[in-house]
Amino acid sequence: MNFSTALPTFVITLREGVEAALVVGIVLALLKKAKQSRLNSWVYAGVFVGIIVSALIGVLFSLLIQALGKINPQYTSVMEPALEGVFSLLAIAMLSWMLIWMTKQARFMKAQVEGAVTEALTKNNNAGWGIFSLILIAVVREGFETVLFIAANFQQGFIPTIGALGGLLVAAGIGVLLFKLGVKINIRQFFQVMGVFLVLIVAGLVVSALVHFDEAVANLSLSSRATESLCFYYEHFTKVHSCILGPMVWNTSSILPDEQFPGIILKSLFGYREHLYVVEAVGYIAFLLTVGGLYFRSLNGSLIKSPNNVSMARK
Repeated sequence: MNFSTALPTFVITLREGVEAALVVGIVLALLKKAKQSRLNSWVYAGVFVGIIVSALIGVLFSLLIQALGKINPQYTSVMEPALEGVFSLLAIAMLSWMLIWMTKQARFMKAQVEGAVTEALTKNNNAGWGIFSLILIAVVREGFETVLFIAANFQQGFIPTIGALGGLLVAAGIGVLLFKLGVKINIRQFFQVMGVFLVLIVAGLVVSALVHFDEAVANLSLSSRATESLCFYYEHFTKVHSCILGPMVWNTSSILPDEQFPGIILKSLFGYREHLYVVEAVGYIAFLLTVGGLYFRSLNGSLIKSPNNVSMARK
């Protein structure tokens, strides 16, 4: 059983889960400050329902994938990698956008949450529902990203889900340390480090998406003579070939195979491949230069200015 596939979802859920835990902790602190702790149950209900909704979204994605795969069993070998490629693109877009957007917006997190809580408390009859909605949206937003990532790798079974649950538990533990036990953690540094990991993970997902599309086109081209010309690049003189990815850049299968430790860890986390092709290398570098560059530029004056921001929420 390949537990290395749990690592990427663990990192993603840990980072996004800590963001959600910060929102939950700040809301609980603000309710305590406003002497409205009676509404705490609405906060916990929002967390619980948010997790359930995220899980249901994951189940719906799985059912959708199975349904699409059964539409025409003849093209199952084409549909499965094509669907993985499509979900990979969705996950890349969502994770990249949330990484950069949240990095820019996190400096205003406490003020935004405080404003939302204050507004909810002014509506005496619907205060509970306002708090509930705020927490629900925060949890589902983070959960949806993980669901997309798992859907992009649905052939790997339930192992990525185990990683997601592990990340969620650790994130919850960090939330307890911060807001219940008063432990000081450099949240700004934590998000910066996890952000770098996330950039590399998503860059690896770019490579994985290209591999899925290459497999789908290759299978389609083999299905009939009418489609065999789809493979515009095919290396006839070696067993290792690509259909649409161009010539090979490297072959490290004898040095660092991607199905054995430590190559399998690098593959799961960062998209390492023992066989790398031109289009994959270009896609990987282009992603790092664009999204990675935007992320590092967004770090200037971003996130939480100091670890004291969390402790300030408790006052």
